[in-house]
Amino acid sequence: MTEQGAGPPSRSYQSSPGQFGRPQPANLADILERVLDKGIIIAGDIRVNLLDIELLTIKIRLLIVSVDKAQEMGIDWWRNDPMLNASAQELTEENQRLQSRIDELESDRSERGD
Repeated sequence: MTEQGAGPPSRSYQSSPGQFGRPQPANLADILERVLDKGIIIAGDIRVNLLDIELLTIKIRLLIVSVDKAQEMGIDWWRNDPMLNASAQELTEENQRLQSRIDELESDRSERGD
């Protein structure tokens, strides 16, 4: 009886040698799979100065990974974003209603002098 691995089959990203012994370039699907599996980070800063006075600084941080990999890394902002999640929108609305009710109760209390 042969033993099989529990995980998905691994895929080699190395390309095979071509007709002239040179490695063939990986196709787009292989590159995309590798990027989504391993991830890629692009970072950069843009600064605009005028006479040694900093006018503008833009910091760019871009992480490209699959959803599964992002969740592995603890990144799941889309689950709580009200624009993307209906239950998060309901929680936001309920929070606003409760906050307005607290404000109303506090203003009544201050008018009575408590």
